[in-house]
Amino acid sequence: MNFEESLETTKVHSVMGLIPSGSSLIVTRPFRSPHHTISDAGLIGGGQIPKPGEVSLSHNGVLFLDELPEFRKNVLEVMRQPIEEERVTISRAATSLTYPARFMLVAAMNPCPCGYYSDPANECTCTLPQIQRYRSKISGPLMDRIDIHIEVPAVKYRDLANRDPGEPSAEIRRRVNRARRIQLDRFRGMKIYCNAQMTNRQIRKFCQIAEAGQKLLETAMDKFGLSARAYTRILKVARTIADLEGQDSIQTPHLSEAIQYRSLDRNLIA
Repeated sequence: MNFEESLETTKVHSVMGLIPSGSSLIVTRPFRSPHHTISDAGLIGGGQIPKPGEVSLSHNGVLFLDELPEFRKNVLEVMRQPIEEERVTISRAATSLTYPARFMLVAAMNPCPCGYYSDPANECTCTLPQIQRYRSKISGPLMDRIDIHIEVPAVKYRDLANRDPGEPSAEIRRRVNRARRIQLDRFRGMKIYCNAQMTNRQIRKFCQIAEAGQKLLETAMDKFGLSARAYTRILKVARTIADLEGQDSIQTPHLSEAIQYRSLDRNLIA
């Protein structure tokens, strides 16, 4: 984190007495992983004297929600505003406090209750109504606010036993850091640090696409019934893909890849 981010994160954690011993400033991005039994007050914040919840303790870091459909629906729904506004306001009779909540939401879920839907090696035992009921626990407006949807198939034995180390994590980190430096230079003096934080005005300025890309995006919007929010998220993701490749402009392949990451917006159980 840069100094401003570290200062913001340290302020939130100091309210809860979570500053590491022997340290006066948090320099590592926080990672929070609450259990699915958490209450809405625990996630968003609350109490007689309003204290920050998990979304604020994840400020400038990662909030990981495992088994997403197991969280109570009212708990998930209260996250919609913090994701959009990047802050939480908690009002009580005595006072009203606003905490920052700019975090990266990462969530995991099974494709169906038995976990085998779309698995080529195992037969799914769930009925269509069961699958629809399971997926309906995650509302469309919440799913709309998640930039990237990825299906992760089961790992085969030969891949688990493979001794090939693959691409080193250090190399991936260098590539990501290079893309982040591009974004820091792009937004210098704008009080934002990455593509995900762009406003609509900044999207229009930095995410311009050629005519071929516009036609592709129009076709995807019409075919999959994507929302205006999904449209802006596709452009942000495409801009990041271009940054990772060191490209100044968004090309059609970048848009195609970004569109592929909206899989849960489509009617997969038709």
